[in-house]
Amino acid sequence: MAQEKFTFQAEVSKLLDIVAHSLYSHKEIFLRELISNASDACDRLRYAALTDAALTGGDADFKITLSVDKKANTLTVTDNGDGMNRDDLTEVLGTIARSGTQAFVDQMAASTKDTGKKKGKDAKGGDDMALIGQFGVGFYSTFMVADKVEVLTRKAGDKKAWQWSSDGKGEFTIDEAERDARGTDVILYLDKKEKEYLDPARIEHIVKQHSDHIGIPIILKGDGGEDGDKTLNTASALWTRPKKDITSEQYTEFYHHAAHAFDDPWMTLHNSVEGVLSYTNLLFIPSTQPFDLFHPDRKAQVKLYVKRVFITDDCEGLMPPYLRFMRGIVDSEDLPLNISREMFQHNPQLTKIRSGLSKRIMGELKKKANKKPEEYADFWNNFGAVLKEGLYEEPENREKILGLARFKSTTQDGWTSLEDYASRMKDGQEVIYYISGEDADAIAASPHLEGFKAKGVEVLLMTDPVDDFWLPSVGEFEGKAFKSAARVGADLDKVEDVDKDKKKDAKKDKAGKAIEPLLAQFKVVLGEAVKDVCASERLTESPVCLVTSEGDMDARLEKMLKQNRQAGMPDLTPRVLEVNPGHALIKRLAKRAKASDGKDSLIADAAHLLLDQARIIEGETVVDPKAFSRRLSAVMESGLKV
Repeated sequence: MAQEKFTFQAEVSKLLDIVAHSLYSHKEIFLRELISNASDACDRLRYAALTDAALTGGDADFKITLSVDKKANTLTVTDNGDGMNRDDLTEVLGTIARSGTQAFVDQMAASTKDTGKKKGKDAKGGDDMALIGQFGVGFYSTFMVADKVEVLTRKAGDKKAWQWSSDGKGEFTIDEAERDARGTDVILYLDKKEKEYLDPARIEHIVKQHSDHIGIPIILKGDGGEDGDKTLNTASALWTRPKKDITSEQYTEFYHHAAHAFDDPWMTLHNSVEGVLSYTNLLFIPSTQPFDLFHPDRKAQVKLYVKRVFITDDCEGLMPPYLRFMRGIVDSEDLPLNISREMFQHNPQLTKIRSGLSKRIMGELKKKANKKPEEYADFWNNFGAVLKEGLYEEPENREKILGLARFKSTTQDGWTSLEDYASRMKDGQEVIYYISGEDADAIAASPHLEGFKAKGVEVLLMTDPVDDFWLPSVGEFEGKAFKSAARVGADLDKVEDVDKDKKKDAKKDKAGKAIEPLLAQFKVVLGEAVKDVCASERLTESPVCLVTSEGDMDARLEKMLKQNRQAGMPDLTPRVLEVNPGHALIKRLAKRAKASDGKDSLIADAAHLLLDQARIIEGETVVDPKAFSRRLSAVMESGLKV
């Protein structure tokens, strides 16, 4: 079979250029990434061999070997894991199989440009290294130190071997090759400036610092002289060691290995549970948001081991989707080794482990929220939107999550809890008010909130899409119902006014009656475009706003469903147009409506323009731009002299 030449996926090609020319700090992590990949390959084969012993071919002693050839200027990382075939090489090393790849490349490029990074040893790429780790593309970090990389590999159970080769400049080749046994060799032809990675002492230091926790022996091959082969790592699973014997640096490096991440963990949870069900967990909450956090698959990233044997990193029943930001491992003593991955999700023992893990994570988060609220705010900024998915997915944990939830509001500078909100509720206020939208600043300036601000009533700002799903299903918090400030019947009259001015209320009632003829004409003119037209108790500055009737779906949720073609309706449900009786424009229109016979064209134009204005404020588009332009011109020409 002739050698095949391929072009990298476009995003990979851009990424390689950035990696090779812009990332200069902490170059030694390339070795950590290659060792982690080799460890994963051995873990996968160890599991596969449970049901097919022939795959190991009599060689079940897994190991990772590092070899140096100073004459050829090469460093080789070898493993006897599961290996790859031609299709694996094309898929794994030719593409980045993660969502948001292009966005990542754009962010990387912008970062290197904005910070003015220059080529040279003094340039720093720490931020970029954090970015690259979010995508699990650590293999490509080899091009920071190598002019050329070759991968010689043979898949377990296959007789044919393959060689992948690339200089990282846009293309790679795949060719048939020879390899005596299964496994993979990654051969790095080092840049002349990177000879430090041929020094055994330097290699040993890197392994001790970054990969000592790997449970498979990492062996540095001797040169055939006085020095023989040397095992560089402790080669025992970190989570099996006593917590008192593990340093924070070792925990961090294990997190880097388990999560293929480059940031430091925000929280570490290392616990052993003994009894009817025994298991150990070593879990981490990242300090930065993984780029695939909102991938539609919503898969957890916690690895499952049984008696130190790796089983899977895709166990559906191990961690609920709303905790998918967790990284690390769970090692069970009770689950059967030979169980299939598909059966795990139906295993009652796994269900108990999942429940126990969720309970512990919630408990640790609560401690952090109470003792260190500023640090907890960092967590909530990164993962709050994901954690809130549990409010409608797992009712049994609803109260715990509500206690952990934090929100922006119209009266607080930072985050606030529901408990704190409830303690600040006004006399006469019976519900927890909220308003939803895409941007906190935008919805904080919404006309819907004018009356609430006037009475000093706090309103929660819901900006995550998930908010529109959990609020209707949860309904209340500690007996206090959630109510949208953008719905009909805000019940602000029940709330004690700030200045307790009864004369103002009487004046407001009189103004409401004065515009009744105008409201009647608006209803006729607008017809089915609105559900109703009524005087507003919430508006103090704006002339009009649109509100949702009780029983109708929230406007934002309806828009989201319609965008995903789930609403089953051509247009949004008509809403109620609320009119401000105290606004100068409305007063002048009311006088004109009272004097007219109900057929005033200017009143009709004004009605449609005000409806369009309300839609624009809501972030909607004008239904008929031509009619909008015509009406606007007509009103401007008339000067509205009444």
